[in-house]
Amino acid sequence: MNTKKKSATVRQLENLIGSEMTFGLRLNSIRKGEGQTLEVFAAQLDISKQHLNDIEKGRKSVSPERAARFAKILGFSAERFIQLALQDQLTQAGLPYKVQVS
Repeated sequence: MNTKKKSATVRQLENLIGSEMTFGLRLNSIRKGEGQTLEVFAAQLDISKQHLNDIEKGRKSVSPERAARFAKILGFSAERFIQLALQDQLTQAGLPYKVQVS
């Protein structure tokens, strides 16, 4: 089980947005941090601009497999991306569990 605490950066972002980090918010923060448009970032991920917008806004979720693929494309840890994707699915289902990925 992964017992790592949240990084100071993640805690600060969550304080700013007033809620826990989601997969969509993570992608949004990466995209904006790199100064990319929805169109350019979506092309990099090989998805449509609308689909990326729906993910960022929390209207669509992604599978753990797709989360891992996005992490690889973007050069980030698959573990954290998968954790956020699974947590989003539990939250959307109304289940009060927390995901730990290791």
